[in-house]
Amino acid sequence: MDKKTKILATLGPASNSLEMIEKLIDAGANMFRLNFSHGSHEYHQETLDNIRQAMKNKSKIVGILQDISGPKIRVGELKEPFNLESGDVITFYDKEIIGEKKAPKDYIVSINYPDILKKIKVDEYIYLYDGIIRAKVIETTPKVKARIENSGTLSSRKGVNFPNTVINIEVITKKDEQDIAWGVKNRVDYFAISFVQSAKDMKRARELLNGYDGKLIAKIEKFDAVSNIKEIIDASDGIMVARGDLGIEVPYYDVPTIQKMLIRKSNAAGIPVITATQMLLSMTQNERATRAEISDVANAVLDGTDIVMLSEESAVGENPTNVVETMHNIILKTEEIFNHKKRDHMPYLDEFDVIQATVTKLADDLKADGILSLTSSGNSARKMSRYKPKTPLYTFAHNSETLTRLSALWGVIPITTIKEAQASKMIQKMLRSLEKRGILNKKGLYICTVGYPVGIPGSTNTIKILTPSEIGYYMNFKENREKSKIEKKEKKYK
Repeated sequence: MDKKTKILATLGPASNSLEMIEKLIDAGANMFRLNFSHGSHEYHQETLDNIRQAMKNKSKIVGILQDISGPKIRVGELKEPFNLESGDVITFYDKEIIGEKKAPKDYIVSINYPDILKKIKVDEYIYLYDGIIRAKVIETTPKVKARIENSGTLSSRKGVNFPNTVINIEVITKKDEQDIAWGVKNRVDYFAISFVQSAKDMKRARELLNGYDGKLIAKIEKFDAVSNIKEIIDASDGIMVARGDLGIEVPYYDVPTIQKMLIRKSNAAGIPVITATQMLLSMTQNERATRAEISDVANAVLDGTDIVMLSEESAVGENPTNVVETMHNIILKTEEIFNHKKRDHMPYLDEFDVIQATVTKLADDLKADGILSLTSSGNSARKMSRYKPKTPLYTFAHNSETLTRLSALWGVIPITTIKEAQASKMIQKMLRSLEKRGILNKKGLYICTVGYPVGIPGSTNTIKILTPSEIGYYMNFKENREKSKIEKKEKKYK
């Protein structure tokens, strides 16, 4: 049984081998994330090649997301990790130094964006190690001094956040430009842009695609991004609820309601939304998830997220396959009580959206075995996915790049490419593809949607109900057509 909510698994040292990727696909992974905060282009190239080989070996369609690192603020190198205690003082230098302990309660460090220190004010907070350690600013000179308020261990290159400080940094760095160029060259499906603050950032990212039709995901992890969410959604092909940095930039108790709001707005706009960060974090070391983590995944599914993401759990965890299987099982069980009717009355996005809404409602009302959709751009599948139908969405595409991108869409099952201009042959190839995979019910009912003229993006305008007799006809279309010709000739000579 296919789940409808998709799993995005981050690949890393524990999971980027060909053998492990194949196991993750079998366990239920639909997409793979390449985290460009770590690793060289050569490292990621090997991983990418393994993904594509695994797709061939398993005859499965999976999507590839390249996560662009962005201007992540980090401490510099340390001589050794700092075991910080409440009351200790840490000084941030405005030049590059090797961090060290200068006295029993006195530490010095540098950061990779030293100009930020000029904007910091007394009584503002600095968060170290992605929010685990909090420090309050007590002095600002060219250097910034802050007093530690809770204990923790800080090591080299850990993240730093300044939630109270207005920071003007270019969202896309020189490194990011090189990484995006690598992604375009390698035809990855999705690019996740980090630390987005406005639509301008997404427009800049799209310029760097140089006409390539890769899809852009805006990572929502800054306070400004939440404030500007409408314009960001309008400029993006999807969003990611990046709860790690977001949980530092906004009060922690606001994260659940912001997550629900982002899922709701993405669903309404008809773009995929990814819920990310620490979903099954304890499984990085443990065999079983906590009850709270299980509920976290389930609630994201019930809210309507298209994708749930695994980070370190699958990248560096003890048992990545077990993590994906666990998430897969949580999704399947939760979807048994999913409210498909909740989206019946959503407003249409455009005039063609009427077709997609009608198809999904018709399929559910008739209890059809499946919806068959051939798409040129992927838009018709995306719009049908928006209505969250109970009926499986078997989707075909005119090209392989569109097909792999469909793996991100809720409820969509990408099957194969079809390059056929004649409608009858097109339907025949769809049905035969399902038969080959063992999922065609010849005595069932299918709703087929195609567009005329064929192959033109946005032209989906026809609905066809395939009854058992019509399924039989199309499955044997060539033979039926020859028989019809013979009968016409015989009639002519009688």
